[in-house]
Amino acid sequence: MSLDPAIAARLKRNEAGLFSAVAQERSTGNVLMVAWMDDEALARTLETRQGTYYSRSRQQYWVKGETSGHTQYVHEVRLDCDGDTVLLVVDQVGAACHTGTHTCFDADVLLN
Repeated sequence: MSLDPAIAARLKRNEAGLFSAVAQERSTGNVLMVAWMDDEALARTLETRQGTYYSRSRQQYWVKGETSGHTQYVHEVRLDCDGDTVLLVVDQVGAACHTGTHTCFDADVLLN
């Protein structure tokens, strides 16, 4: 799979060729998680509608829920104004966080 050149031209990547991806729950608007993507991960996500990311630690692609069953169906993908972050609006099945919580932002409220 390859990313549409018109989309690729708008992306701003870090030195490793990555950009951030924010997954937001469609039904609640809650931010579920933040991960990394590259052009290939974004192309796979756009084609399959499954949240596909790039693991910096394992240096490989991963599809959310592939092993856990906690899947993300992607309804919408938006590029931010700077071109360095994508927003995925998803239906999340099960936990989004690797700790088993619904969102990665459940634990530490720093200001309320």
